[in-house]
Amino acid sequence: MPTPAEKLAQSLEALGQLQQAGGKAAIRAKDLSRTHRERLATNGFLREVMKGWYIPSRPEEIAGESTPWYASFWSFCAAYLNERFGAAWCLSPEQSLSYLAGNRTVPRQLMVRSPRARNRITALPHNTSLFDVRATLPNTNDLELLDDLRLFLPEAALIASSPRIFSSNSTDIRAVLLTMRDASSLLRRLLEGGHSTIAGRLAGAFRNCGRERIADDIVKTMTAAGYEVRESDPFADKPAHFFLARETSPYVHRIQLKWQKMRAPILEMFPQAPGRPRAVESYLKQVEDTYLTDAYHSLSIEGYRVTPELIERVRTGAWNPDANLDDREQRNAMAARGYWQAHQAVLDSIRKVLQGENAGEVADHDHGAWYRELFALSVAMGLLKPADLAGYRNAQVYIRNSMHVPMNSDAVRDALPALFDLLREEQEPAVRVVLGHFLFVYIHPYMDGNGRMGRFLMNVMLSSGGYPWTVVPVGERAAYMSALEEASVHENIAPFARFLGGLVDKGIRGDPYPDAH
Repeated sequence: MPTPAEKLAQSLEALGQLQQAGGKAAIRAKDLSRTHRERLATNGFLREVMKGWYIPSRPEEIAGESTPWYASFWSFCAAYLNERFGAAWCLSPEQSLSYLAGNRTVPRQLMVRSPRARNRITALPHNTSLFDVRATLPNTNDLELLDDLRLFLPEAALIASSPRIFSSNSTDIRAVLLTMRDASSLLRRLLEGGHSTIAGRLAGAFRNCGRERIADDIVKTMTAAGYEVRESDPFADKPAHFFLARETSPYVHRIQLKWQKMRAPILEMFPQAPGRPRAVESYLKQVEDTYLTDAYHSLSIEGYRVTPELIERVRTGAWNPDANLDDREQRNAMAARGYWQAHQAVLDSIRKVLQGENAGEVADHDHGAWYRELFALSVAMGLLKPADLAGYRNAQVYIRNSMHVPMNSDAVRDALPALFDLLREEQEPAVRVVLGHFLFVYIHPYMDGNGRMGRFLMNVMLSSGGYPWTVVPVGERAAYMSALEEASVHENIAPFARFLGGLVDKGIRGDPYPDAH
């Protein structure tokens, strides 16, 4: 008679075979026997999404936690829609444009077209839903398959989308427009459909983005074909300056567009920069005096259990990494030591900034060293492979309980250099502070340590304006994470700018930081 553990192992093996066969993030009830399904669900390895449908999960995940669902959302929806409609479905043109722009944020409601749809809403976990609309599909040459999702091609989506999308989702639409090199493919569809009004709208949209040649080609070609075209700008605003026409990565354009869109609110609510201090050593001494408090709060925000005594021991070297500690204590101690070593590297970077070097240039050059110091001890202890320190992540990562899904690993290599270019060129220290931190964690270039790295980057940018080193208190973690989520999901940077600005203002006025205890 098999033991309960042996029975569970059999069920896990069945689940593993199912996933290996199809890489499934969506598990149908009929894919597993009732015995296996109930046993896996009882032990936390399956989580029900709706009747007859499950996603894999882990037993250690807290009941009600949203991370497994947000991580599975897109792949689950693709599998579910393929099961319901076969190949006869696609995302709405508006949702297609967002996805093509590199936006993987989980929407509150996913809009889907299918001639077999029932015009109904299907409730999904964590207040998300799927709305299937009965509608004819575009021609097959106007569709593409990406990540198992059926999408409108960008040219077809731009023609089919509602005009409201240009004001309600301007960043994603501009990101798509800016990747288009010429008007030929778009013009063919405009001419075939006789879309003179849409042609005028798209010409205005391209001109708004600085693509004068494409705008002129649309108007002149449609006019030559006998159509009357009245150009109109569908956007509610206009970027301050235009971007390189040859850049084809939508991820780069999204970072650039977010930067421009978010500058003004930051300047309105962030304290004025005191100016780069002349007393370099005095500034660095103040940073060093803040270390104990900073390390305690920064590590605690990330879930480590550290005490001032532990932080001080590892700082002074009075800690033996080979001591007989349990796994959790070892992990906490190594995190504290890594933070100390990384902090020293960050101090070196701040010294360069205070001596007049460009803050963006310094951060671009030095941030790899900060990261290596954070995790060097974990490599030395054999907990990480040396290759883990080689560069940016090579796999997808998810942020706990966040609807924002960071960029794929290939996109990181486009987006992060664009961020450092913007930091290098930005003249306002306040903007460098807020957007340096926000966009770094938005891109999420590493598998671990992104929050600590983002706060290090924030403080290097603070030094460039003469602001004091600023601690984010663990007691305000909920407000901190909420403000980041608002900026990531809704492009509203004001709460994050207000939150950081309030902390910085306290530092300028000399208010004491929360105690480390």
